Amino acid sequence: MTALNLSTWPRPSFIFNQTQTQTQTHTLRSRSSTFHFFNAVNSVTKRPKDNPSFPSFSVYAVLTKEDTVETEEKATFNFKSYMVTKASAVNKALDDAVSLRDPLPIHEAMRYSLLAGGKRVRPVLCVAACELVGGAEATAMPAACAIEMIHTMSLIHDDLPCMDNDNLRRGMPTNHMVFGEDVAVLAGDALLAFAFEHIAVSTAGVSPALIVRAIGELARSIGAEGLVAGQVVDINSEGLEDVGLERLEFIHLHKTASLLEGAVVLGAILGGGRDEEVEKLRKFARYIGLLFQVVDDILDVTKSSQELGKTAGKDLVADKVTYPKLLGIDKSKEFASKLNKDAQDQLVGFDPVKAAPLVALANYIAYRQN
Repeated sequence: MTALNLSTWPRPSFIFNQTQTQTQTHTLRSRSSTFHFFNAVNSVTKRPKDNPSFPSFSVYAVLTKEDTVETEEKATFNFKSYMVTKASAVNKALDDAVSLRDPLPIHEAMRYSLLAGGKRVRPVLCVAACELVGGAEATAMPAACAIEMIHTMSLIHDDLPCMDNDNLRRGMPTNHMVFGEDVAVLAGDALLAFAFEHIAVSTAGVSPALIVRAIGELARSIGAEGLVAGQVVDINSEGLEDVGLERLEFIHLHKTASLLEGAVVLGAILGGGRDEEVEKLRKFARYIGLLFQVVDDILDVTKSSQELGKTAGKDLVADKVTYPKLLGIDKSKEFASKLNKDAQDQLVGFDPVKAAPLVALANYIAYRQN
């Protein structure tokens, strides 16, 4: 895998000229720092061992021969309880933020997708990052909700006939199947706009300068330097025969990892994290963001629609390039394991107890089954 400069993505040479060589390390540049992805696909890697710097968790993932996840209960940190508690708080905050009011059709469509369930990984990451650097859940909650609103917008728009043309999301009919394409587009637009309003108006106990910084970070993560960039290159790559790892990684670092990065970085900024802490957490988020997509690609070809709660195998039907398509299932799993280890390495130096949720979330992303 070759070097990607994320600060200059509008003119990446790989979009026009795909090289055939791979370097031993993969350099990623954030907006303010540089770090490395080691090429994990040319050597066999194992699931990362527990870092001695961190406490044991009540729930940790173990990949069995059948590729299922088992859990073991321990006393120190109950990940399942943590996720249930945090997700419940996020769901209540979302319900309160986007209430039913006039005009009813648009608010019904917004709430239909926003409150349709989901793992709430992104808002929980935002809250966990805030708490890691010394902030409070309440401080991060408006930003966490904004992240989920934007994520929901991206799902509504992705499912449209002009995009992925999907009719199933989270086990339910997609938004445009229920409300029509016109209202679905507007529901996504409304969620996107309200996300920024919600951060600006509802964030309490944080200086205006930090709120503005967080809003700027979020805007970059989803615009033409982030999520949209990944979507455009993804669309333009369908059906191409010469799509390599470099282009695929660009797509997913932007389309998937960028919003996860935004979630973590917003939490760290609003929680009062120092610049070096914010940048370490940015790197952590990049790794788990790419990890999320690698695992998603694997699940798309190994699980059923019923198990996933969305249409399985749609990337194959659309002739999209994926990690299993380029690397095969086994090498994709090895790459996922390496990304998980590298992500957790970024958390060394933080309070191990406060970092435990992020370590557990990385493992959850790596070994999830839907």
